[in-house]
Amino acid sequence: MEPFDDVYFMKKAFAEALFAFEEGEVPVGAVIVANRKVIARAHNLTETLNDVTAHAEMQAITAAANLLGGKYLNDCTLYVTLEPCAMCAAALGWAQTGKVVYGASDPKKGYNKFAPHVLHPKTEVVGGVLKTECAELIQEFFKQKR
Repeated sequence: MEPFDDVYFMKKAFAEALFAFEEGEVPVGAVIVANRKVIARAHNLTETLNDVTAHAEMQAITAAANLLGGKYLNDCTLYVTLEPCAMCAAALGWAQTGKVVYGASDPKKGYNKFAPHVLHPKTEVVGGVLKTECAELIQEFFKQKR
């Protein structure tokens, strides 16, 4: 196993999801990687910012674009613990993100249900990386809320 593989970086995204969990946010975490280096990290901030668009992916896209000084992320990979929603997938499409790797699928609100073709045609997608851990964290969060 290569030291900087999809599992390695998904663990970084999972660490962000744990921060969200501790803050009472839906525990979704994301990191953006360029040249095998994390250039942006984020987690959901919708409750903290009172902003329905403050998903982990949106926060990470903004941070990475600011760091790179441009809006395109075609040489970058986004790692996110939950399948992106249609809004986030559309933003990833507009940013021409090179690769998207997600953990748990989201059959109720994931982009594959509502907008499966919204990502850029050249974007590579890998699903199911650490899917069990990612799904269990979200399930535990909502179990505690009920």
